[in-house]
Amino acid sequence: MDNVLINRVASSGLVTINLEEFFPRESRKAFDLKDYLFHGLILKEKDFREALKAHDWNQYKGSTLLVFCSTDAIIPLWAYMLVASHAKGFAKDVFVGNEEAYLTEHYRQAAENLDLEQYENAKLVIKGCSDQPVPPGAYASFLFKLQSVAASIMFGEPCSTVPVFKRPKE
Repeated sequence: MDNVLINRVASSGLVTINLEEFFPRESRKAFDLKDYLFHGLILKEKDFREALKAHDWNQYKGSTLLVFCSTDAIIPLWAYMLVASHAKGFAKDVFVGNEEAYLTEHYRQAAENLDLEQYENAKLVIKGCSDQPVPPGAYASFLFKLQSVAASIMFGEPCSTVPVFKRPKE
């Protein structure tokens, strides 16, 4: 009797979606408003305006500027507008939120723009391991978008998956 090894994963017809392939390639730079708070609590308009004028905006050239406050302070909405105004001409784009919020929104948009035709009635595996910080919201966004066309969706690696969705048989 021949002991032939059969690669069942290769013959399973599973389509792997690696979310890392959708990871943004452009540079991102953080602008934390906490560094401009008076006593770590409030933002003084006059002092803030002076600090923004003196700030070196060249460091954001061609990058997406992530504007946020990492402390639990109440930040007036005009503060974000002032930063965006000063960043114009330097930053490629301005996003209000931290890195995780930016990545979650980026992946939401990537899922929204997916060409669903290639995934019609497919058995999908959304790859779980990544070298990049793929946020939890990315997995939910892709599942939500693909669920309308896929036959099934699993999480993990083709050799070890967790079933997440299976379309009922009609």
